[in-house]
Amino acid sequence: MTGHSDDTDPETDPLRAPPGERSPAELLRFGVVNLDKPAGPSSHQVSAWVRDAVDETLAALDPGGPPTGGVAHSGTLDPKVTGCLPTLTGDATRMAQVFLEGTKEYVAVLELHEPPSADFRDVVAEFESEIYQKPPRKSAVSRRLRTRTIHDLDVLEVADRKALLRIRCESGTYVRKLCHDIGLATGGGAHMGHLRRTATDPFDDRDLHALQDLVDALAWAEDGDDGYLREVVRPAEDALTHLPAVTVAPSAARNVATGAPVYAPGVIDVDDAGVIAGGGADDDDSDVEPPLVACFTPDGVAVCLGRVVGDPDAESGVVVSLERVLL
Repeated sequence: MTGHSDDTDPETDPLRAPPGERSPAELLRFGVVNLDKPAGPSSHQVSAWVRDAVDETLAALDPGGPPTGGVAHSGTLDPKVTGCLPTLTGDATRMAQVFLEGTKEYVAVLELHEPPSADFRDVVAEFESEIYQKPPRKSAVSRRLRTRTIHDLDVLEVADRKALLRIRCESGTYVRKLCHDIGLATGGGAHMGHLRRTATDPFDDRDLHALQDLVDALAWAEDGDDGYLREVVRPAEDALTHLPAVTVAPSAARNVATGAPVYAPGVIDVDDAGVIAGGGADDDDSDVEPPLVACFTPDGVAVCLGRVVGDPDAESGVVVSLERVLL
């Protein structure tokens, strides 16, 4: 099954081929790499290296086609921090906001300024909740007090004045500040030592790829062997698997490509009834923004990101308002 209907000109059809049927060039223009960021360079520098490497290969594979147009990562890691940095290429950069909808997981070394007290683990457990944080002075966001949720906070090991922590938290949590606050709560002070990000929904550290892996995969693809490239660079749709999905008809998807919302007659299926129940226009709590959803064609092509604002079982009306068109 392809992304084109029999009466649609493939040259002008906005729908991509299904994820598993894309050429290497098409994959690079709408892909995601679950990158293992090394210590040293900034996230911005790593992204620039990925962009330049991909553009060089695109120029070889498809000389008449456009470059990526840029890349986008899943959230800044400080230069010394390593780990999971999913990086979107080409048109996939439009969906960068999806990484704000999921959780992130870290493993951190907490450097205690005094030997841990007998109730150290109990003190740490108190932070497994909604906490208040003010971004640090060097951050790129406004320094307003805000809340972030720590979903899980486990003390994996304690040795001398060091504790190994595993933290699963809401996106936007400052782990360095969390470590500082834990130190204040213990009474002896503490700061963050080494930090590694082990997961960014929907990716984790079980299938990370180093920059060198990407460079090798691109080189082999230029030589006609794209097998490794398809392991390292995945269809951008893989970055949406943690979001509720709405399946829309190809005709509705083509309308979305022109800026139209998703109307009820174009909805084929919804995979999370709870989202629909809480996202309709008649919701009593109108101040709560409906969760982000991803819309796909029946053959798995990403169409858009949006919010459910109507009943998909209705005969008419808008069901999904648009946030990002991905075609």
